[in-house]
Amino acid sequence: MKKEKIKNTHSMLSNIYYFVKLLFQVSPWLVIGEFIWGIMMHVPSRLISVIGVKYIIDTVESGENLESIFVAVGIIALIVIFSNAFTWVFREFFWNMERERVYYGLNKKLYAKARQLDEESYDNPDFYNNFILTIESSSDNIQNLLGLVRNYVGNIILLISIASVLLTIDPVCLVIILFFIGVFSPISKKIGNLQMGRRIDNTRFHRRSDYFQRIFYLQDYCKEVRMNDISPLLIDRYNDAADDVIANQKRYFKKITGYYMLQESGIQIFGFMFVLPLYLGYCVLVKNSLSPGEFVAAFNGAFSIASSINFLTVWAVAVFSERGKMIEKYREFLKAEFKISDGEAVAEKGEPKELKIENLSFTYPGNDKPTLENINLTIKPHEKIALVGYNGAGKTTLTNLILRLYDPTQGRILIDGKDIRDCTVDSHRDRFAAVFQDFQLFSCNVGENVALDDTYDSGRVMDALGHSGFDKKLKKGTETELLREFDDEGVMLSGGESQKVAIARAFYKDCPFVILDEPSANLDPVAEYNLNRAMSEASDNKTVIFISHRLSTTVHADRIYVMEKGRIIESGSHDELMKQNGTYAYMFNLQAEKYR
Repeated sequence: MKKEKIKNTHSMLSNIYYFVKLLFQVSPWLVIGEFIWGIMMHVPSRLISVIGVKYIIDTVESGENLESIFVAVGIIALIVIFSNAFTWVFREFFWNMERERVYYGLNKKLYAKARQLDEESYDNPDFYNNFILTIESSSDNIQNLLGLVRNYVGNIILLISIASVLLTIDPVCLVIILFFIGVFSPISKKIGNLQMGRRIDNTRFHRRSDYFQRIFYLQDYCKEVRMNDISPLLIDRYNDAADDVIANQKRYFKKITGYYMLQESGIQIFGFMFVLPLYLGYCVLVKNSLSPGEFVAAFNGAFSIASSINFLTVWAVAVFSERGKMIEKYREFLKAEFKISDGEAVAEKGEPKELKIENLSFTYPGNDKPTLENINLTIKPHEKIALVGYNGAGKTTLTNLILRLYDPTQGRILIDGKDIRDCTVDSHRDRFAAVFQDFQLFSCNVGENVALDDTYDSGRVMDALGHSGFDKKLKKGTETELLREFDDEGVMLSGGESQKVAIARAFYKDCPFVILDEPSANLDPVAEYNLNRAMSEASDNKTVIFISHRLSTTVHADRIYVMEKGRIIESGSHDELMKQNGTYAYMFNLQAEKYR
């Protein structure tokens, strides 16, 4: 598989600043507290090791009043106690709470953007991988970046403070440190690129292994896995996915470790453990230019500066470089423009209008052949339209285009003579109630599941459930919780009961158009009959488009469109199509034989 070259639109510092600004918008005191925490964590102890130790050694050597040493030690102890106390109080009583606030605040931005994703985005593997990486790394980005910024600010203040002291003692030490840092710091960029590449590849491989995790814990797969001998196959596939992850880690581990070893050995071992001590020893033993206190202060100060510069320009740059690339993907996702965009007009709900499809063709991204080709049809207000045909004929795709979950490759869809792309997406979709073949129930109460809103009319919800044929007793009425993610006593429904709740959404919503994709797939014949009668009674003032493989539901449709390989091959009422003795008549007679 060819590796995609990682490109950054923004600089590393620009991305870090962008993310810190986002954090500041959600919790300014958390960011300010992190800065102070970083200073308290690094500066006092290091300054003590330089200035405090120098003062004590010089005092002892000069033979001055030793009581001043106890005073100095006492002051040092107070400084250490205060800095540790501040850090502990901030972390225990503020940091944990605000971190969660920031985590949820930023995730709300991601979820709000994710809601705008068009269906085509899920068909693009590269975009979908980046989408998953952005969502999954949000918490990781927050925690790691806060720690990095905290340490970065602390080390900058420490560097300025110690460098000021060291310059008064011997500036050559700084020259030695900066020389070795400058020579080896370019390796940090390579390390950052490798770390980011590893993370992107890991996301792709983990997505495969996560699939098997879902299979073994989701109830949807429970019966199939337990009733069949597919577990060994799944385990083998899982092992292959795990092997890919491990192999990917090994591939990057060798390169990253090699660069780290080269970097650390050059700076730490050769620069700070050989050249720097050699120079300081020369100053003390040969030139006699440093006193014992200055020697210790210079060595400790040089080591502190070396550590700070090493962090700021080598380690932090490598990690910031990786984080910067993660934040780049975060920025790209939040600023992404999708194909399904708003028009300027606001669609009116009101009474149903004529829906017209002209020369419509559609090809899924990555496919060579069109799924729909040159579709033309007109649906009059209040008509009940059925779409029938074999699997893969394009029926669901057509309704997805009407709902603007996709936009057509060619042609257009008009409502009341106006292209639906000229309206805002939300106002257009608000004209429709849709029950999908792969409908979902949500972990909230019955009323919210039917109204798909946190405010609802309980009476209307119960009426809608009645029309759909839902007759299960609910202890708490419309406030009865479904599923058990948030309530251990949540009600679990059968497939047919779940579908009736989903169908009730179409009865509840006040809109001119209803789209039903296999509305009776999980219903028994009696429930199906009752549903058809209820839909007929409740939909007199609506236009209804429904897809069904049970052709008994299409008998009373005003018009039936038969689709095959993305085209409309027959259209007419049930009686008209039966007289034509074509595909529809063949399919209907084939099903009818089972009941004769």
